[in-house]
Amino acid sequence: MIITYEGAEFIKIQQGDTVVAFNPVSKDSKLKSSNFGADIALITANHHDLNGVETVTRGEKEPFVINGPGEYEVEGLFIKGYSTKTNYGGTERINTIFSTKIDNINVVFLGAMSDTDFSADVKEDLDDVDILFVPIGGEGVLDASEAYKLAVKREPKVIIPIHFGSVGSKDALKDFLKEGGSEDVKPVEKLTVKMKDIEKSEGDIIVLKSNNN
Repeated sequence: MIITYEGAEFIKIQQGDTVVAFNPVSKDSKLKSSNFGADIALITANHHDLNGVETVTRGEKEPFVINGPGEYEVEGLFIKGYSTKTNYGGTERINTIFSTKIDNINVVFLGAMSDTDFSADVKEDLDDVDILFVPIGGEGVLDASEAYKLAVKREPKVIIPIHFGSVGSKDALKDFLKEGGSEDVKPVEKLTVKMKDIEKSEGDIIVLKSNNN
């Protein structure tokens, strides 16, 4: 599984020939974006910084779009969406947490979540997280302190911060790393990972270098 960070909350995960895009930046956004073909697009909230399905559509490759809570099976992946809320953009709206297993790795993507805790049913379902993507920028989503506290409660093997750089607080990443006692962590261009690489990890923070920030 190869994970790259395209800026804001835009994450690309590729496993074999399957490409999953999380919260692609729309052409209507002022943020920079990438363009590639995806098989699945997961949209956590209806905001132009997060819902750019057109930027992950290329040629005949048009993604299957999931933009709300529920259970789905696409391209051999079982995906569950859980309703939370976000205040990103100054308006309260639904934010969907997505959970899926890719290459036997349980991936949970919080998106633009602003809630500082999970509901009881979400807690019960998300009790075995391998990789957790968490927003850290504040200004309508979790800030660095809230994000770290919420993340460690889920006891993931790996924590990957998103929503920093061109969005949110300019000090978000520095503050988040300080919260985790990981000030020495250096960003990496991409993360190529198998379960055997992280099975003994306990809340390790990995920072991905943004392709667009």
